[in-house]
This record gives sequence, C-alpha cells and structure tokens, in this order.
Amino acid sequence: MMGRLRVWHGEAEVALPPSRKTRGLLAYLALAPRPVGRGRLCELLGSVPDDPRGDLRWCLSKLRSVLDRDGMRRVLVEDDRVSLDLRGCDVDVIEIAAACKAGLEALEPGRLRHVLSLCVGEFLEGATLNRSPQLDHWLTMQRQSFRTRQAELTAILHGSLPSDSPESHLLAEQWVALSPLDARAQRALLAALARDGLPGQAERHLAAAVRLFEAEGEDATPLVLSLREARHRGDGAMRPAPAQTMASPPEPPDPRPEATRASLAVMPLLELQGDGSASQLGAGLTRDIITRLAKLRAFFVIAQGSVFALAERGIDPDAAGRTLGVDYVASGIVRRHGGRFSVTMELAEVRTSRIVWTDGYEAADDEAFEMLDRIGDAIVGSIVGEIETAEKNRAVLKPPNSLNAWESYHRGLWHMHRFTKVDNLQAQHFFRRSIETDPTFARAHAGMSFTHWQNAFQEWENRGRETDLALASAERSLMVDDHDPSAHWAMGRALWLRRDEHQAIAELQQAVGLSPNFALGHYALSFVQSQAGDAAMAIEASDRSRGLSPFDPLLFAMLASRALAHVRLGQFDEAAGWALKASLRPNSHAVIQQITALCLGLAGRAPEGRAIVAGLRQSRQHCHVDEFLRTFRFTPEAEAAFRRAARVVGMDGHSLPDRT
Repeated sequence: MMGRLRVWHGEAEVALPPSRKTRGLLAYLALAPRPVGRGRLCELLGSVPDDPRGDLRWCLSKLRSVLDRDGMRRVLVEDDRVSLDLRGCDVDVIEIAAACKAGLEALEPGRLRHVLSLCVGEFLEGATLNRSPQLDHWLTMQRQSFRTRQAELTAILHGSLPSDSPESHLLAEQWVALSPLDARAQRALLAALARDGLPGQAERHLAAAVRLFEAEGEDATPLVLSLREARHRGDGAMRPAPAQTMASPPEPPDPRPEATRASLAVMPLLELQGDGSASQLGAGLTRDIITRLAKLRAFFVIAQGSVFALAERGIDPDAAGRTLGVDYVASGIVRRHGGRFSVTMELAEVRTSRIVWTDGYEAADDEAFEMLDRIGDAIVGSIVGEIETAEKNRAVLKPPNSLNAWESYHRGLWHMHRFTKVDNLQAQHFFRRSIETDPTFARAHAGMSFTHWQNAFQEWENRGRETDLALASAERSLMVDDHDPSAHWAMGRALWLRRDEHQAIAELQQAVGLSPNFALGHYALSFVQSQAGDAAMAIEASDRSRGLSPFDPLLFAMLASRALAHVRLGQFDEAAGWALKASLRPNSHAVIQQITALCLGLAGRAPEGRAIVAGLRQSRQHCHVDEFLRTFRFTPEAEAAFRRAARVVGMDGHSLPDRT
C-alpha cells in the first residue's frame, strides 16, 4: 500500500478493479483493528442514498474477486460486520505500523533498513476519494501518519550509523526531504556536507533552509550556528550524537530557557539485594518508565543512554540534572530483602533542589513481574501529574505578558480545569497565545479543541459552530504531531460531537495505542462507550484511567462515565454510588449533577435526587431531561430509563426548544 496499491498471489500480480471506492475500502479494512459494521462502511463510502448496502455489497464482491483464492475466504462478513482475514499475508503498512508500535529504538540496523525499505512512495499513491469525504479524510490522516513514521525510521537509522558512513549522508538527505522543518534533520545534512568537504553545497543548502524556516515563522539561528560550529571544529563535529558520548558537563542552565517545554531525566534506580549485591530489577524498571514517559510526549525526556552513562560515572541525580540541563530529575531505590522488594521514588526540581513528590511501593518477590507493570503505571502517572501541577502553578504566578508558549499552555490548563464559562474563555485566550508563540505545539491546539468541545457540550455557545471549531483545532494538532496522543484524543472527542462514534473510538484507541499510559485517552473511551457502545468496556476504561491518574482534574468525569455504564447494564444502585462520588469531586459541573440526580432516581432514592435538582435550579435556568439527553448519545433503552428517572426527581415536563 506504500506507493501504488498492488496485490500479488505468489509471484503473480492481480489486476485490481478500477473503482476508487473499492480500493479505498480494501485499505481501510486491512488496517482496521477489528471488524467494521456495514452501516459504518456505508457512511465511509458515501454510498448512493437509495441503496447504500447494495453499493457496499458490490464493492465487497469486487474485493472477493481479488483476495479470495484457493478456497481461502479473505473477505468475511459475520453479524453484519466486515473484516479481512490476512493470516499468512505480507502487508507492508501493517509491518511498518507493528514495528513502530513495538519501539523502533530497539531494532537492529538491518531490521530498520528492511522496515524503511517498505516505505516507498506515499500511502495509496495517486488515490483520490473526493466522492467519499469520510474515507478521503481517513486517507489523508493515514498519509500523514506513515510519512511521520518514515521520517522517524530514517532519523533512528541515521543515528545508529558511524558518522563517516556514506549511507549517513544519503539518510540525512532523505530525512530532510521528509521533514524539512525538523532542525535535527537540517543539522544532520549540514554536518554531512561539511564532513564530506562540500562547503559550497553546505552554504547553498543553509541559505535555502533559512528561507524556508523564516517563511514558516521558525527560528533558523540553530542552523546557522551548526554550520559555523562544523567549520570551526572540523569533520563530523555537528553530527547529532547519542548523549552518552558527552564530554565534560556544561554549565548549569538558566532557570528556564525561553519558549521551551519542561524537561525530565529519570536516573537509573539504585538496586540492592539484602546482601548488598546488585540486581537488574531497577535497570529494567528505569527503562520502562522512560519509555512510557516518552510515549506520552507531555515534556522532553532524556534518553536512556544519557542517564545510564552518567550513572556509570558515579554522578548523583542532582548533579546529573544540572549536567543535562533539565528542569526535573526522578530517582529511586529498589531494595530486595526477605522475599519482598520495595521501590522508593523521588521527583525533584533541579533549579531549587526542592522535592516535588516522593512515594514508595512494595510487593512480594513472586509477584515481581505482575506488580512491576502496576508500579510503572503508578510512577509514570504521579510524575506526569506532579510536573503538570508544578508547571501550572508556576505559570499562574508569572505576569501574563511574560509567558512563553509552554507557560501560556499551562496557564490555559489552569483555567480549563475549572469548568466554568468564564474560565473556559480565559483558557482559550492563553491557548491562543501559546499557539501564536509556537504554532508547532500540538498540545496547545488540543487544548483549544477542548475549550470548543466544552462550549458545545455545556451549550455555552452555539453547538454546531463550536463543534466545527473543536474539529478544526484537533485537525491542526494532528497536522503538527500525529504521534502525540493528545492530538488523537482531541480528534476523537470532536468526532463524537459530530455523532461519528465509530471514528471517534478509532481515534481514541489510536491515542492509547500510542501511549498506553495516557489516562485521558482511556477516560474518553469510557465516556463514548458508556453511552451507546460496550458498557463493560467503558467500566474497564474508566478504572484504567483512574488507576493511571488517581488525582486527575477530570476525575469527576471518569467516575461519572462509570455511572452511565452501570445504567446501561441495569445496575442502578452501582450507578448511583459512582455518580455520587463524581458529584462530590471538585469542579463537577451541572451535567455531572444531573447524572447524579437521575441515577439516584433510578436507584429508588428520589428524595436525594430531587434535592440535587432543586440546588441546580437555583443556579441554572434549565434542568430538564430533554436538555440532558440532547447533550449525550444514548441508546433508546438508556434514554427511556433516564426519562423514567426524570419523572421521579422533577426533571420532566414539556420539551425544551432546540438550542443547537
């Protein structure tokens, strides 16, 4: 599928049907993680309105003529869902995606070359699906995704080669072609040109790169400095090198370089047995924590090689943090004694040496492998939450006009998490400033999308207009960095507003696939599934999100999603219990209170529900079941249950006028 779509059976290439819809459907089903409903496929194809299923049947029949061979049925239709059985098939994009998901850093150069060799051309090169807007949108996103993966593969293979390798120069050129605005790629190519004795070409390339960066509003100063340093220091000086080859420690940095994000070093955990000998438990846990944090893309995380190299030189965590120029350093100790092991962790702010967070974990030795995964989750969740809180508090204390992009984003988060109309407007102001300062900051675009989502969900503004704005901001976030889970999270939520639940779930699953520790992604899956999807899965996702981020600002929403799932399962007592927990959390807004009142009504606790409704009406003009149901996307059975509850808690009456 990379390049022109082609299919072989053995050595023989199969002629494909000319239908663009059929070819797009083949690609979509091949990449779909699970069977897809016929209704969803009809929507994707933009099928003719008089017979959409007939149109789909025709496309599937064409696919069968291509894929089904030698008695093997590849196109499967079961329970009104369609899938492809690709067992025993080699599919280039599936192999690329699997390698990226497993972690490219761990691949040997030979394997990297093989995977990179599959990235020939554009995904479904030449295909256009203008008559199928949803499928065309999917195609656009896949092209962006695979282009990003190709650039990542190129960068990692380039970094694994000796600086004087002829292949290194070629890879640098390919990297620049794929990511012309990536300063690392430009520096790598400038270094290669200088190293190969091509000063004229280096100067011409630098001039072109500077023009490109300036046209896009990017700072080209690092490129100019890189070539200057290469000339002064000689052959290979500017090759992006692994941090473990560092020379002497640099001077301690300023408190925070302008317009940069927070940075973190996780030092190797000191590991001791009861007899004082070393084990390998701490090293493995350290690598796991670094990998999980890096996948979140919430801040800069120093690579494993750098921190292990410093630890081997006997540099303590505080000195290592200053050497690496990071804002925060995490360290810890693993102890094993008497058939048990314990992990003690600490997070410190480097500039002040202030301990931001510390905690301990303990388990039996025979539970080590099972518990290490949970301990890793807990450590990662705590580190992310504590750094985010510290950064928000730091941004709030600074004069608004002095904030850089990172600080403006966190000032926006501070307001966003208050869930009021006034604070939502303030959050938009700071997210906008962050984007203006750094248009490539994906999380600022995702934050802006969240504020528009809130305007639509709470009906603070026109729902249709705010839905479009939420989608547009999410698209910009994905354009900037489609490997950031928050970008897919924003897109999934925006698609839910557009009533495209299937694609919303796909985006949210991609978010947690990119980073299994992304708590908000698991929460959003719970939110969508709790209304009309898999209620049991919604409960599982709610529990997962709370386990990853037990003090999250959106904890009330995580609890409420579980309550809605219990309603779907007819477990009204459980629903009331979880809804009450949600209503007691800070910042639980009016919609959460409505959920609680209705769940209490379903559980036979009408007086408590009526008391909540009375309180809502003192501060909110409308508190009506029609308004509540318009906010969500429930099944008919769930809607009927909530209408029954509304009658006993006082949320029924005449239908409200449509305010969308």
